[in-house]
Formats: sequence, C-alpha cells, structure tokens
Amino acid sequence: MSDEAKHLIALARVAAGNAHAPYSGFGVGAAVLLTDGSVVQGANFENASYGLSLCAETVALATANAQGRLADVVAIGVVGGMIRDGAIAGEDVVRPCGRCRQVINEAAQIGGRDIRVHCAGAQGDAVTSYLLSQLLPDAFGPADLGIGAKRG
Repeated sequence: MSDEAKHLIALARVAAGNAHAPYSGFGVGAAVLLTDGSVVQGANFENASYGLSLCAETVALATANAQGRLADVVAIGVVGGMIRDGAIAGEDVVRPCGRCRQVINEAAQIGGRDIRVHCAGAQGDAVTSYLLSQLLPDAFGPADLGIGAKRG
C-alpha cells in the first residue's frame, strides 16, 4: 500500500467517525488529496427524507469546490462500515457508489487528471486502489459539454 493510500485511508477513517447515519447505520468517510498536499474530509450525512442524504465523497468534493479547489483533486480515500456501539466497524472494502463515481468524474475532468481512488473498510489492512477510469470507464462529463478535459 502506498504512503498516499495509507494517509488518505487513515483520514477517511477519522471522518467516518463523524457520519450522521441513523437510518442505514452505515457510516462512510472520505478524504480528498489536493495538489498542494492538503486534504479535505467528508462524512455521509443522512436525512429522514432519504433522497436528500449526501455521500461522504460528495461532501468532501463539495467542500473542495467551496474552497475553489475542485480542479486540484488528485486522489481520494474512501472507507465505510456498520456503526456499532458508536464506532464504524467492518473490514470489507467499500467503494464509491455510482453517483459518487460520477461526482468524482466531475473533478477529474475539470482538473484534467485520472483521480486515484483508494478504498478500504472501517478496519483492517485491506486496501484496493483504482484509477477513476477503471471504476467509471467512458464517463460522460464536463468534457462532453466542452468544459474541462477528458481524463488521461
């Protein structure tokens, strides 16, 4: 496992501890690495009206965007697991959902890079790393509308 993956997974695990997931009982954390080495974190945020819930990856990317840094995203770490006794538990590797892959693609095309995605469980040493293009091949995004660049 790369140092980058270790760092982002550790920060995503911290973020997962802030998950608001009273309905699913499944907490997710994300940590987004920016070009200058800074990291933005996010946790899932559920709502009683389920459709209004936000995934951790989306929260972290929206935070990066609010800082004017969407084009600076180079990698993301994602973890998740069941909430047990107030903590996130489980060793199964969690990957971004389809919606999150599309949101990550927005940052990838705006930044002109193929974002690295590091995935892990809430606990354990198992980490699987991908390029976004492996998780979402032939993606539709800003480049198809003349904005940004296709990932490379």
